[in-house]
Amino acid sequence: MPTPPLRALRRAAAVPVLVTLVAMSSMSLTGCTSDDVSPVPPDVSPGPSRMEPKPAGGPGDILVAGRAVTGSEPSGIPKFPFRRTYTDGEVYASVTGYRSLAFGDAGLERIVRSRLDAGKDVPTTIDPALQRAAFDGLRGRTGAAIAVDVRSGEIMALVSTPAYDPGSFAGNTRADADAWGRLNSAEPRPTLNRALRRAENPGSAAHLVVAATALEKGLVPSVDTATRTPLVHTVPGGTNRFTGPSPRCENASLRTALKHSCTNVFAAIAADLGAGPLKSTAAAFGFGDETLDTPLRAAESVWPDAPETPARLALTANGLSDVTATPVQLALVLATVLNDGLRPGPRLLASSDDPAPAPSVRVISARTADQLADALGAATTARVPSSSVNWALTTGRTPAGRTLAVAVTLSSAADTTADATAIARRITAGQPAPAPAASRR
Repeated sequence: MPTPPLRALRRAAAVPVLVTLVAMSSMSLTGCTSDDVSPVPPDVSPGPSRMEPKPAGGPGDILVAGRAVTGSEPSGIPKFPFRRTYTDGEVYASVTGYRSLAFGDAGLERIVRSRLDAGKDVPTTIDPALQRAAFDGLRGRTGAAIAVDVRSGEIMALVSTPAYDPGSFAGNTRADADAWGRLNSAEPRPTLNRALRRAENPGSAAHLVVAATALEKGLVPSVDTATRTPLVHTVPGGTNRFTGPSPRCENASLRTALKHSCTNVFAAIAADLGAGPLKSTAAAFGFGDETLDTPLRAAESVWPDAPETPARLALTANGLSDVTATPVQLALVLATVLNDGLRPGPRLLASSDDPAPAPSVRVISARTADQLADALGAATTARVPSSSVNWALTTGRTPAGRTLAVAVTLSSAADTTADATAIARRITAGQPAPAPAASRR
């Protein structure tokens, strides 16, 4: 396994970096407005609980840490002789997808079906302990979590909730049809893979993109240089004002602005830079990529080309207006910062039969990345009032020594950033989280 960069090891060896971000679809500014499995006991392995012999002539299986999370059994139907079975189906549904005699297939079951039908097993990069920790933390909620190795791009946890059991409709009986009907009428949609397919306003997560652009373009020499920004920034040519949430936001450095979510600072930087440089940096981070495949395809994360007004540009710099991001995109932004400015190609499959991993792409200089990582390593926190979604981004080292970038999102009108943070921290440690009350959504 490749050794993480010394800078990443140094940062991760301390208290895990934490950035807690709450995004919203609209934000009030001064003069501006703008989607049940019990925790694993300590003495029980968090991996798949059984490994059944593969029936002769049956399809291959999807593997997690070398163990099958899918299986097959005789269906009694000559044309389709095998029915799919699943181990810990809800835990791994976001990874496997489903295969049904009556309702088709989706997810990896569809993408690698030719290999599976040829009897070949398909190993994944998922770590069962991290997957279980993510699932236990999210169960009973609407949200998603993804953990990416910052060096290799390997996806080590991928969870979306509410989840579903793909084995409940794998056949073609009345019971399968009933389960399918319940699944497709449920709200929020259990079959939507929110970690890859749900894009929301990233809120102050967008500040990383703006800060990176300011450093790369030389607008700000370092993360500790004062920005000479008034506490109340008035948008050029207008009356819209962005007020920093803390007195420390006046003339704040990027380090301070990232820590306190200083909307005034990032609105002012956007006005000085203009839309073009911000768009270019965002695109380098992966925004606007319509073909981000893991091989499961992620939805496009959007950074607008040219906001219509200076006020909308300021909102864009604060992760609002038309800016949207998926959890996988935000995990990649953080991974890039922690990987000396190189964006890893995310991947879910770990077989020699798969194409070689996409090479890392230089997004920002190592100097810029190191400064941003150092600023985040000071346990910076940021919060933007929200009406719909809560974000948490963390990094840490697994017990095996791998540095991870973790993104967690929770859909809630309440401030659940503390919950999201706890989930993200437990993922890096591979520890199952306490279950929330059954009524929480």
